[in-house]
Amino acid sequence: MAATQQQRSAKSAAKRKERGTEDLRLRVCKGEKDWLLQLMDWTKDTEQGSVMAGCLRHVHSLGREGAIEALRSRHKIEVNENVAAELYAIGQRQASRLDAEEA
Repeated sequence: MAATQQQRSAKSAAKRKERGTEDLRLRVCKGEKDWLLQLMDWTKDTEQGSVMAGCLRHVHSLGREGAIEALRSRHKIEVNENVAAELYAIGQRQASRLDAEEA
């Protein structure tokens, strides 16, 4: 006799509990979803979860410093010396102009 949907659901829930798995929900922007789809295409993997888990394993394998660099590097802003000097000069001119207006 075939198992009912309720019995199959209970069996699946027991397996998840035994393995210690849990569902994670993640909201992403369109660009991030596009990246995921591209990774799925490259790897010929049809499961979003397995691709995301693979990415987690890879980032974790980089170690603490490597993971920090990989995950935070997109926020790094570097200003070269010429640009810094120009910004400083602009600030000085603005400060001089404001001082002249106050006098």
